[in-house]
Amino acid sequence: MIVKAEGKFLRITPTKVRQVMDLIRRKDALSARAILVSLNKRPKEYLIKILDSAIANAKVKGFNPEQLYVSRIICDVGPAWKRFKAAAFGRAAPIKKRTSHIRIELDLKAGE
Repeated sequence: MIVKAEGKFLRITPTKVRQVMDLIRRKDALSARAILVSLNKRPKEYLIKILDSAIANAKVKGFNPEQLYVSRIICDVGPAWKRFKAAAFGRAAPIKKRTSHIRIELDLKAGE
């Protein structure tokens, strides 16, 4: 791991994020960003922001973004917001608004 970036308490379910994460795992950092930009899914907004942060962290450390790839990408479950909605006969039905913790780690390509 050369650099890492995290996004915590993001208001999107981890299952939706994991579907998009699988598309960019083990890809070059710049090609992963290009894949995300052309995608039509909501998690892409969060992932682009975190990936850009990781690339910026690499530039600060003196690495060229063209030499990096996504070595590790993880989406953990954050705390759920518990809400209730009205149900029939005066009852209440629970709602869990889930959150995510996303972590992206970049590393140097093999042979560089």
